[in-house]
Amino acid sequence: MSQPDLGELMAKAQEVQAKLAQVQADLARRRVEGSAGGGMVTAVATGALRILEIRIEPSLWESGDRAMIQDLTAAAVNAAFANAQKMIQEEMQRASQGLALPPPPGRPGGGSA
Repeated sequence: MSQPDLGELMAKAQEVQAKLAQVQADLARRRVEGSAGGGMVTAVATGALRILEIRIEPSLWESGDRAMIQDLTAAAVNAAFANAQKMIQEEMQRASQGLALPPPPGRPGGGSA
């Protein structure tokens, strides 16, 4: 099996890097939500794993149950992050299809060491 052309590998790597950077920029603009307590607390996150907003139902504030508010807020944030991470994984898999680089030399399927 012949050695892959180094220039071709570098060009392919740059193409992959540019496409993944574009996907990351797109993900940073997208929003996902996570909620807890039957929707009493909702957290909105981006694909860059940043929390944009926390919404708490007024009735929860009125209850005065500080521990519950804290627990539900943490759960909503964790749910939003889990949804964002799922979205990121799906988009990265979709973006990387067809862009696989050949294995490096010395690896199975690669050139000789």
